[in-house]
Amino acid sequence: MDKNFFQRSLSGLVYVLVIAICTTPLGAYLFSSFLPEVKQQYLFYGLITFFFAVGIFECVRIMKFDNSIYKWLVFPIAAFIYYTFTKRFFYHGFFFHVNLSEMLSLALIPIAAITLFKFPKELYFENGKLIFTVVYLALPFGFALGLPKFSTLDPEKSFTLEVFMLFVLIWSSDTFAYLTGKFFGKHKMAPKISPKKTWEGFAGGVVLTLVLGFFVEQYFPELRGNWMVVGLLVSIFAPLGDLVESQLKRSFAVKDSGNIIPGHGGVLDRLDSFIICAPVIYLYFILEKLF
Repeated sequence: MDKNFFQRSLSGLVYVLVIAICTTPLGAYLFSSFLPEVKQQYLFYGLITFFFAVGIFECVRIMKFDNSIYKWLVFPIAAFIYYTFTKRFFYHGFFFHVNLSEMLSLALIPIAAITLFKFPKELYFENGKLIFTVVYLALPFGFALGLPKFSTLDPEKSFTLEVFMLFVLIWSSDTFAYLTGKFFGKHKMAPKISPKKTWEGFAGGVVLTLVLGFFVEQYFPELRGNWMVVGLLVSIFAPLGDLVESQLKRSFAVKDSGNIIPGHGGVLDRLDSFIICAPVIYLYFILEKLF
């Protein structure tokens, strides 16, 4: 058996297990016998915070910050913004109402992506690197904290599965798009950025992720929103998230964001789709509640 295949399979399995433990009630159940004070929301918060922290270091490395004040400012600024979401998470402050500051924050994410594609030279300046890093990581991971529901007062209300199901849909979108593209792909989506992506693969990812979203909607009615809509959004924005990170690495001539996951690269390599999908789904939950 190929050593790299074994390494990739093992590290991929560990990665999926860690996410399952931290984003579903399975984690609290496993800890209940010897650490009953560990609640599921703590495991989830720890996971997202770990991804956020490692992602910041990887982004600073990719963008090759000079040893200037901007390199050192990015960490406290990003941490402060993430901290504001942290307070909301522990005090149940995500209400999913239309809020001007939230809407402006969400709008900054596509602006950062457009800048990366259309005006990449702006990111060669140190202040541009700082702003992009903060917007690209602190906001998406902060909004991700608001996706699941839980209660610190009512133990009967378990931690809900929005984030775990979001990961499942992202994985399915990537897998279905890859398989469809491998067997039927002829027309390249973005040959200069990601040569393996095809429009046929994209279409296959959309159709099959919609089917999976239908089953999630049928069997998990307690989740926020309509999961066929979530599946459609994921199948559209997950490939975009991959293209954003690919363009970022291409702009700075970097192959992988890191090597924390053997055989798979860094946190940003694995979470590129999640970084874009999390705020998109958060926005959808706001609109779904509004209408």
